[in-house]
Amino acid sequence: MHPRRRMDRTALYTLAISLCAAAATTIAQKPIQLRPVQIDSGKLLGVLTPDQKVIAYKGIPYAAPPVGDLRWRPPQPVSRWKHILFARDFGPHCIQSGGYADMVFHDPGPSEDCLTLNVWAPVPSTAKPAPKHPALLPVMVWIYGGGFTTGGTSENRQDGQFLAHCGVIVVSMNYRLGVFGFMALPELAAESANNASGNYGLMDQTAAIAWVRRNIAAFGGDPANITIFGESAGSQSVSAQIASPIAKGLFSKAIGESGAIFDSFSMTLPPRQQAEQTDAAWAERAFGSSRLFYLRTLTADELIEKAMARTTQPPRFQPDIDGLFLPDSIANIYAAGLQAHIPVLGGWNSNESRAPANTTAASFTAQAQQEFGADADAFLAVYPATTDAEALQSANDFAGDRFIAFSTWAWLEAQVRTGGAPVYRYFFALPSPGDRNHTVAQGAFHSDEIEYVFGTLDSRPEMALRPEDRALSDLMSQYWTNFAKTGNPNGDSTDPILPRWLPYNAAGGWQVLHLDANPASIPDALRPRYLFLATQWGHAAGK
Repeated sequence: MHPRRRMDRTALYTLAISLCAAAATTIAQKPIQLRPVQIDSGKLLGVLTPDQKVIAYKGIPYAAPPVGDLRWRPPQPVSRWKHILFARDFGPHCIQSGGYADMVFHDPGPSEDCLTLNVWAPVPSTAKPAPKHPALLPVMVWIYGGGFTTGGTSENRQDGQFLAHCGVIVVSMNYRLGVFGFMALPELAAESANNASGNYGLMDQTAAIAWVRRNIAAFGGDPANITIFGESAGSQSVSAQIASPIAKGLFSKAIGESGAIFDSFSMTLPPRQQAEQTDAAWAERAFGSSRLFYLRTLTADELIEKAMARTTQPPRFQPDIDGLFLPDSIANIYAAGLQAHIPVLGGWNSNESRAPANTTAASFTAQAQQEFGADADAFLAVYPATTDAEALQSANDFAGDRFIAFSTWAWLEAQVRTGGAPVYRYFFALPSPGDRNHTVAQGAFHSDEIEYVFGTLDSRPEMALRPEDRALSDLMSQYWTNFAKTGNPNGDSTDPILPRWLPYNAAGGWQVLHLDANPASIPDALRPRYLFLATQWGHAAGK
C-alpha cells in the first residue's frame, strides 16, 4: 500500500476555502436587476439568494400534474402559462409513506401534484468589459434518496446555492414515490403502447433531465454538459438512468453516492409480470378491487393510508423490469455494454449500516457458518472475528456491504468493464462529530456526505463542526464540480492542496480516494471482500 502524504489540517482548510470562492461571480455594488427567463412553457422570475451570488428558481412545473387519468402514466408535457411565474418557493413534496428524523421539508406539504424542479444559477458576471458571448456553465442535476418511498427537494441540506458558487448550475427535481411512482398492474401494461407498467418515478426523473436539456441554456447552462448525481435511492436512480434506453443522450456524466440497482439484499428488480401480480393482489386486499378505473377514482389519502397499513400487507413499491424504462435487469444491460458510455464517479461511506451492539466473535462466526456454509472460513478471512471487538467491526462492515456498499461496488466494476470511460471511486471515512440525529459512534453514516458535497454543513442541527469538516466539504465540492466540468475530479487545477484522485481500474491498482482529514488515493484494500461476495451473490467479478 502506498504511504499517504500527510497535510497540515489548518493549511488544508485555509487554502481549500478559496477553491470555489475563486469561481464565485463578481457582484456589482449597485442592486442587481433580475429579468424574466423564457423557457418552453412560459416565463419565470427568480429570486436572489441572501449573498446575491446566485439566482434561485423554485417550484417550476416540468410535467403535467399526475392526477386523475394521469395517475400511473408516464409524465406528460406541462401546459404553458401566460403570465410570468414567480418561482420563489419550493413546490409540494410528493406524497410518501414513512420518513426519517433528519428529513425536514420546507415546502407547502405533501401533494400528488408535485412534479416540479428547482434551478440555482450563478449571477452573470458584472465584470467590465462583459464578454460578448459568455461561456455556458456545466449543469448538475440532483436526485434525492429515500428508498423510493420518501424524500423531497426542499431540505436545507440539498440547497444548491452553495454548490453553484463553484461555477455550475444546480437543478433538483421531485419525482413520484411509493404506490404513486412504482405500482404495476396488468391494466397499466394493457393501456401502454409499450406494454409496460411501473417505474413512473424513474420516468419522472428522465422527464426532468429532458426538461433541463431543453431549457437550461436560458439560465446560462450548457445542455451538452449535464451531470446527474444522487444519493442512496438517488444513486440507485443514477445507475438506472445510465442503463435506460429512454434516457440515452440526455446527460454526459454521472455521480453516485451510496447506491446502485444491482441485484443485492437491498433491492432485486422483479420482472413486470411478477410486480403486476404482487401489486394487484395488494389492491384486492386493500380495496377489494384491482381495477384501474376504480383505483384512479380513489383519493391520494385513501391510497397512501392503505399503502402504509400493515393490515393490507403492502409490497415494496419500487422499480421493476417494466419493458420500457428498463428492458432487462440493470446488471444485464451493463454486462452487454448497452449502458451510456460516460465518466462515472461513485463510492460509499465507511459506516453505511450497523450490526447489533451485542455481536460477539462466537455469534458472528455462527452467523457466517449458517449463511455461507462450506465457505464460512473464506468469509471470515475477509471479515475476521478473532476477538469480540473485531467481530463487531466486521459485523458492521458486513451490514453496510449487504445494505448498499456491495451493490455500489458491483455497479462501478461493471462500468469499468464495459462503460468505455473513466471511473473514479471514493470512500468517505471522516468520523462524524455527531449531531441531533446521529451519535459520534455512528462514524461516517449513510447519507453523511450530502452536506459535505453541497456545502451545507451549517444546516445540520447541533453539529459540532471542526476545521476538518469545512476543509473536506470544500474539497468535495471542488472535486464534484470539477468532474461536472471536465469528467475528471482533478479538473484543470495543479494546486497541490487538491490531492490527486487517480482513476479506478486494474492498470492503476484499483485506486480509491479516501475522503477524510487526510485525503489521498490508495489501492483498494477491501477488494478481496467484494470479490468473495461476488462469488456468493451471483455477480460477475473483475479480476
